[in-house]
Amino acid sequence: MVDINRRGALGSLLTGAGLAALPASSQAAAQMGTLPSKPTTGPTWAKGIEGQRKADLGDGTFLNPILAGDHPDPSILKDGDDYYMTNSSFDAYPGLLIWHSRDLVNWTPVTTTLKTNVGSIWAPELCKHEGRYYIYLPAKKPNNNTSYVIWADRIEGPWSEPIDLKLPRYIDPGHIVDETGERWLFLSGGDRIKLAPDGLSTVGQPEHVYDPWRYPDDWDVEGFSPEGPKVMRRGAYYYMITAVGGTAGPPTGHMVIVARAKSLAGPWEDHPRNPLVRTTDNAEKWWSRGHATLVEGPGGDWWTVYHGYENGYYTLGRQTLLAPVTWTADGWFDVGGGDLSKPLPKPKGGKPGPHGMALSDDFSTDKYGVQWNFFDPRPDEHQRITRAGDVLTLKGAGEAPSSGAPLIFVNGDQAYEIECEIEVDPETRAGLILFYDRQLYCGLGFDAKAFVTHQYGIERGRPANPHGARMLMRLRNTRHIVAFHTSGDGGKTWKRFDRGMEVSGYHHNVRGGFLMLKPGIYAAGKGSARFRGFKYRALD
Repeated sequence: MVDINRRGALGSLLTGAGLAALPASSQAAAQMGTLPSKPTTGPTWAKGIEGQRKADLGDGTFLNPILAGDHPDPSILKDGDDYYMTNSSFDAYPGLLIWHSRDLVNWTPVTTTLKTNVGSIWAPELCKHEGRYYIYLPAKKPNNNTSYVIWADRIEGPWSEPIDLKLPRYIDPGHIVDETGERWLFLSGGDRIKLAPDGLSTVGQPEHVYDPWRYPDDWDVEGFSPEGPKVMRRGAYYYMITAVGGTAGPPTGHMVIVARAKSLAGPWEDHPRNPLVRTTDNAEKWWSRGHATLVEGPGGDWWTVYHGYENGYYTLGRQTLLAPVTWTADGWFDVGGGDLSKPLPKPKGGKPGPHGMALSDDFSTDKYGVQWNFFDPRPDEHQRITRAGDVLTLKGAGEAPSSGAPLIFVNGDQAYEIECEIEVDPETRAGLILFYDRQLYCGLGFDAKAFVTHQYGIERGRPANPHGARMLMRLRNTRHIVAFHTSGDGGKTWKRFDRGMEVSGYHHNVRGGFLMLKPGIYAAGKGSARFRGFKYRALD
């Protein structure tokens, strides 16, 4: 008898024969550890920590992305010689990780700022006013959304609890101070609203001040969707950078448009060369390029950060890209870099530093929030975690990843593997997963008696577990081809599990939500699971 159970109810586990074995040649290749061939066309990235992709090529050039993996909607702040940036964090909590750089290319994490779950966080705005830091953030919940603000007197925190600005319907706030010193938030759709002097509440009602430039009707787009307004002042003009065309859907849809005005109230005139950024062909390296913010570089040159999907890797989410900006004699600016598929000269005058962070974790220090996040956690979710003696103990929740909150993280490599020793209590299941949301994930778990596979967000019964309640488990994702290996003798011998998976369709254009297929760990059931020696390694 085979019991197939959907959406998290495990039920009886299959103890009969598995699927048909792989061909002998494939089995041999798996035992030897060989991988599908790496694409050889085009330039390649430098290797950073654990072999992770790194933009800085070490020769005065860089190759996008500057932040690989799920780092969409970049909001960047120049603060003296320092640059800080944050991105949409959606349902991952703690959220809104701030990154730091001195050269716009190499970035290291500073802190996460949002602890309380107020919904899925879209397109935040990081800014500084009169010595205080602010993040304005839209939060979406089912059938409802509003905007919040958090603040801190130091970028490292502590950051305040979120304050509700009571701005339903709008997304993507952009902060600007006018010539009289009044503070404003520009909003999706060409609207704006005044802020109180302390920036912690709004004044009056939103007003419409701009009708965004419209693309030709025969362009392939997702929808008009004017969003992400970022406003800056230079000389006599305010410049508004807006995204239109939708953020996903057809790769040619998303784009960057610009308008300028001498007053924030308008009238706004459109850039004569709109759109300034757009994917024009499906063969390009970066798809759905848009949602831009301008920033002055360390040497006085100008740059823009925006996001895009990597061709063939929707599963990595929207990644942060950097492109040069040139101011022109007519008082406008243009964005260079072409399609960003080739190396570009680095910004002038910057001081390179380390980039990224290790994603391996021996659990001797607390990386909760900086690396590990819960998906859509309950208020007390963090209490499921304890650390002691280089062991992370995770109390079970629900019956499967679909009914609990797994611990997941962002990575940015096309091919990688994760490995961990896992031990489970009775009536407990745990394992390694690739998680998009509670309806779409894959992975391998086990209890003391049997394995369980997770595929398409469905739990299936599997063969008996010969290792018992403790084993080493490895998940390898080689450009969307997923394989699992297990070891019961501490890694002396490994056995390939007989269920392989292909996950190129685990992404937004299939499921919605703008998320990324994130690696992680989970524990389900009545007891707890103990995790030791989590390892991450990027693969060629």
